[in-house]
Amino acid sequence: MNWNELLSNYRYASTHKSADVRSSFQRDYDRVIFSSAFRRLQNKTQVFPLPGSRMVHNRLTHSLEVACVGRSIACRTVQKLAERDPEMLRHQSDIETIVSTACLAHDLGNPPFGHSGEDTISSFFKDGKGKELQGTMWPEQWSDLVAFEGNANAFRLLTHRFYGRRPGGHSLTAATLCSLVKYPYPSYNKGNRKKYNVFYSEIDIFQEMMQICGIPRVENDSIVYARHPLSYMMEASDDICYLILDMEDAHKRGIMPTEAIEQCFLSFFHPVEDADFFKHKDDAYRDVSDHNERMAFLRAMLINKLVNCVSDVFVAHYDEIMEGKFEGSLISYLPDFEEKALKQCREESVINIYQHPTVVKIELTGYNIIGTLLEEFVAAVQDPKMIYNRKLLSLIPEQFKPMKDDMYTKVQSVLDFISNMTDLYAVQLYKDLRGMD
Repeated sequence: MNWNELLSNYRYASTHKSADVRSSFQRDYDRVIFSSAFRRLQNKTQVFPLPGSRMVHNRLTHSLEVACVGRSIACRTVQKLAERDPEMLRHQSDIETIVSTACLAHDLGNPPFGHSGEDTISSFFKDGKGKELQGTMWPEQWSDLVAFEGNANAFRLLTHRFYGRRPGGHSLTAATLCSLVKYPYPSYNKGNRKKYNVFYSEIDIFQEMMQICGIPRVENDSIVYARHPLSYMMEASDDICYLILDMEDAHKRGIMPTEAIEQCFLSFFHPVEDADFFKHKDDAYRDVSDHNERMAFLRAMLINKLVNCVSDVFVAHYDEIMEGKFEGSLISYLPDFEEKALKQCREESVINIYQHPTVVKIELTGYNIIGTLLEEFVAAVQDPKMIYNRKLLSLIPEQFKPMKDDMYTKVQSVLDFISNMTDLYAVQLYKDLRGMD
């Protein structure tokens, strides 16, 4: 792969030539920021319940912070690569902007109530009432439903032409769209892999974008591509923020004590090699006694350290990445000391955060609400002439109207509607349908 193709500013489904002072990639960034899908992230659960008196992260604030970390990783990586190839500096601004935009958009396809929303949709078709539809569509289409994936839904949201909307969705550049793709294959080609990034409905768009960016297939007999190099930076940004900021939220909600969070954060710093950090920490602690401010200080220092670490990993494996042969994530190649600390913190998070009753209750709420909405609306598209179903379908905004009459397209229109809901809207619609005040 080469950067001239990887940084293609070809804009999907657009012939308009702009005289804007912004670059093509800056326009991508602005299109995501100003989109209604991005605004809706403010009322979508990250981990902890919304809203609350203690301000914790939602999907919107998470995405903004991931974009900041992504920009830092891109900046440092380009600076390091420029030491061997000064030509890389010419691409620095574009690379930083593309990574930031991919970070902003990485959660756009997530349904309400966090990842439990994905599980609910999948289980409805795999084990629930939706299972009866299996024979009404192709196996490649059915695989999208029984393993619903927010990453693939984000790609669809950005590229699909919804009813009454312009062609190409948000009409982003090929470089930005490919950088968003962490799992470059469709559901029916994922094999034993847990995730994928493309629904059957967007397979042609996906292949076109990958070809424009010069990204090769890694399996000749199936649609499995190498990853765009910048997608590794986006993924690392999300990995860093997910762990550290969830722990900071757990501290604010009193779920984990200050000492436990502090110990997790400090475990990434070597007593000898990071002696300057510990001196800086002691100086800061003498000036600051507030526990939240101390955690914010440690969080910032830790993010900075991990940014440097994953940047070094990218540079060390640069040739493999550019040849499409790099496997795994950047964060999985951390040095032994930091990798051990990361493993310990993840185990701590699973026990003390992701299994906490407040988190589990949100997940259970999601199962009940999304499950009920799926049951109602999927039944309605199966028999739209019934009076109740006709009234129910009138609640779906026109943009989600199916443009074909096959069952796969009809079900996708329901999933487009439900996955775009905020947590609060899903709860309210559930109450309305159940006659609850």
